[in-house]
Amino acid sequence: MEQPVVELRGISKRFAKVLANDNVSMKIGKGEVVALLGENGAGKSTIMKILYGLYHETSGEIYVDGVRRRINSPKDAMDLGISMIQQHFSLVEAHTVTENIILGTVKGKIDFKKEEEAVQKLSDEYDFGVPAGARVGDLPVGIQQKVEILKALHRQTRILIMDEPTAVLMPQEIGTLMSFVRKFAEAGNSVIFITHKMKEVMEVADRIIIMRNGRITGEVRKDETDTKELARLMIGHDLEILSKEGTAEDAGRKKRLEVRHVTVQPKDAPAVLTDINFEIYEGEVFGIAGVSGNGQQELCEMIYGDLRPTSGEILLDGEDITPLGVAGRIEKGIGYCASDRYRYGMVANMSLAENMMLKASYLKKWDRHGVISWREVDRYTQKIIEDYQVKAPDASVPAGSLSGGNQQKVVVAREADMGSRLVIFDQPTRGLDLGAINNVQKVILRERSEGKSVLLISTELSELFELADRIAVMYQGRFMGIFDPQDLTTEKIGLLMAGVSMEEMTLRKEERTDE
Repeated sequence: MEQPVVELRGISKRFAKVLANDNVSMKIGKGEVVALLGENGAGKSTIMKILYGLYHETSGEIYVDGVRRRINSPKDAMDLGISMIQQHFSLVEAHTVTENIILGTVKGKIDFKKEEEAVQKLSDEYDFGVPAGARVGDLPVGIQQKVEILKALHRQTRILIMDEPTAVLMPQEIGTLMSFVRKFAEAGNSVIFITHKMKEVMEVADRIIIMRNGRITGEVRKDETDTKELARLMIGHDLEILSKEGTAEDAGRKKRLEVRHVTVQPKDAPAVLTDINFEIYEGEVFGIAGVSGNGQQELCEMIYGDLRPTSGEILLDGEDITPLGVAGRIEKGIGYCASDRYRYGMVANMSLAENMMLKASYLKKWDRHGVISWREVDRYTQKIIEDYQVKAPDASVPAGSLSGGNQQKVVVAREADMGSRLVIFDQPTRGLDLGAINNVQKVILRERSEGKSVLLISTELSELFELADRIAVMYQGRFMGIFDPQDLTTEKIGLLMAGVSMEEMTLRKEERTDE
């Protein structure tokens, strides 16, 4: 490699007793796309935040264009041409696209018309289709990400760090992003791409750096490796192969959950769910695809009892449970693994044992003559730690002290146990690394094999294709249809997620054929 644009030499970072980065060294070349792979807690984001100036290294050196630099803040990084697009966007929703992009960079009297024209030209140059005068809060999440990229381009960025950039995108948007990354690198710029998705790594990266436990454990070129080897380097062993045998309907099993003509319309607001109809058989995984924010969370909350339907009914094993609240539905054997475990799934300051009985303290399971049997709770939690391979010393440690993947194992274990009939999984693998994803997916298939019904909400199409027996696609609170996974392609499901019906697709195809 010729002189690298960025070189990290022996970078270590310590947070109190935790060694997040341990003697990490890497080089990034001009015009190169480098993928950074690793499990949660491997140190990927930490090392990049050091390069971007959000964290300061405990020891080690940073070189940019062969010159040693001390990067004390993001401003220092941006002055050197380094930008970072993080998982959580730093946009002001009340401001326009142009106002967000020039914020902090333009001083004195501002010619907004001129700035807006410049932003629009930059957007058009990369085929982003971002309206420069639109209010950011009115834009879908995929367009907001493009605004973040435009902010970096406007600042003359030449080294772009992207942290899990495809987590919130539709398939077509992912393709657009990949095209941008290639075009940006071909112009002589460099990209560091943090992701756990093997398909993206193999599609866009020139070189792949693998981290584990704060250290670099491997470095390979894309054309010299495959996904199996990358997985082994990431987690230290081969992934367990998942297998899904048979279907619920093939076995002639009964309907477990029935949702009939359900509409949810808050007072003085548009409906969040409109005329939803479906059923889930026992021993079936029913998947729901869609861009986040199209009614998936409301659907979960409605089935779990936290959101009352305006009309329609919900049946569990033939019994009408529509009038029941959350407590009543828990007693009926419904578990709910919410998409935001920090907000809805756990209390970080409570111990693992307290979190395990958090939603069931009133059930007879723990009740000994009106007193909670903590010995039983501790014994149960310890068994969960062992069965789910949770990295925790014992049941007394705070849930917040665990890594994200281990926190999710605890939440998944609790809800799978409480859901004796139906388990709702809303984005159960979002933000997890490859090993943790594999563990959660094994649990989902195990619940299915035990005859439970599973409702799986996921924005990861590969996950739905691998796990679901049937897939429904949601758009603006409605079902675009329910399909056999074999009848769907990534392109077709992407169009459905964008609101294009099967009839419209057929019509478009016929029109192209006639031409």
